[in-house]
Amino acid sequence: MKHLLSIEKLARADMEYILAAAGAVKQQRGHELTQPLAGQTWPLIFSKSSTRTRVSFEVGISELGGRPMFLSAADIQLGRGEPIKDTARVLGRMVHGAVIRTFAQRDVEDFAQFSGIPTINALTDDEHPCQILTDIFTFEEKRGPIAGKTVTFIGDGACNVANSWIFAAAKLGFELRIAAPKAFQPTAELLERAGGKISCTEDVNAAVSGADLIYTDVWVSMGKEAEAAARLEQLAGYQVNQALVRRARPGALVMHCLPAYRGKEIDEETFEANAATIFTQAENRLHVQKAILNWAVA
Repeated sequence: MKHLLSIEKLARADMEYILAAAGAVKQQRGHELTQPLAGQTWPLIFSKSSTRTRVSFEVGISELGGRPMFLSAADIQLGRGEPIKDTARVLGRMVHGAVIRTFAQRDVEDFAQFSGIPTINALTDDEHPCQILTDIFTFEEKRGPIAGKTVTFIGDGACNVANSWIFAAAKLGFELRIAAPKAFQPTAELLERAGGKISCTEDVNAAVSGADLIYTDVWVSMGKEAEAAARLEQLAGYQVNQALVRRARPGALVMHCLPAYRGKEIDEETFEANAATIFTQAENRLHVQKAILNWAVA
């Protein structure tokens, strides 16, 4: 049985399989050769709000022949304190796979253990594996293999998206530079666990010099709203803007996993100048998610 719980635990061969399959999935949309989820029901169990993740999984499950079922944690017994392992053991007897978007990484792992059905991490506080697989697919679609390239992540380098980039860099052989204030850099323990060519710096100009991809994310992630004022103040010098982009390699891509807060992590001019890439990145969530689903039930 296959689970996508994190980039850290996903084998490189499986990453490469999903990335390769996503291109064919994208080309075949509307003319799918198989319906691997035919007769299956897959719940989306979400404790956090979502646009791209929810829509891409609901559409993707439907296009692969399955029936998506959206379950807000607030509307089921999880919201009243039922242990995740009990929910898992019930759903595992009724449905065929599950997509979970929640806070604690342990909840996704416990669900996979106790449910006995394929489980996909659609975001936790620790990782966002579906997003990073999509980002790498988008880069390779536009620029070829990411191995040997340089990716610069700017902003909150200790967030779930950055964590997944860290593990991806080590597995796929590209350089990752994280430009962030000291308080927003990943822990030494995590970097040691990941391995790979990863560096952290407070010097944003040095970090983007010669980069092939500049990447940013929101400064105030879900669950961090109480820290908003302090975060905005500390991260104010880490905005992606035109002056910064000019320091990167000519033709460097700029990506943002959305939603974007213009004037904070990225300015309006730079966002709109790179909107074609950013919204292709958003669209590709659908195709990569379908490739993940295909892989999970193969």
